[in-house]
Amino acid sequence: MRWNLRLAAANRGIWKAGDLQRRLAERGMVISAGKMSALWSGQPGSVKLDDLDVLCAVLGCGVDELLIPQPERVGGARAAESEHSDPV
Repeated sequence: MRWNLRLAAANRGIWKAGDLQRRLAERGMVISAGKMSALWSGQPGSVKLDDLDVLCAVLGCGVDELLIPQPERVGGARAAESEHSDPV
């Protein structure tokens, strides 16, 4: 997955991490400058579902705009494993 927060924010006129951080705080998502920096400028290792809800509400977008699938990055062993697994 590719994290697309910065572009999603820019599409809505939010150009600075601090501006988004303030809007998130107004919705109850108070986060540190370090966590905001990780969300804004990188690939966060994990994002809580509740945080995704707030991000989507503030930006007026869906999760599909924040998380972009990259199926080409899925390893061959993992893909082969799913092809040969029995249906549940």
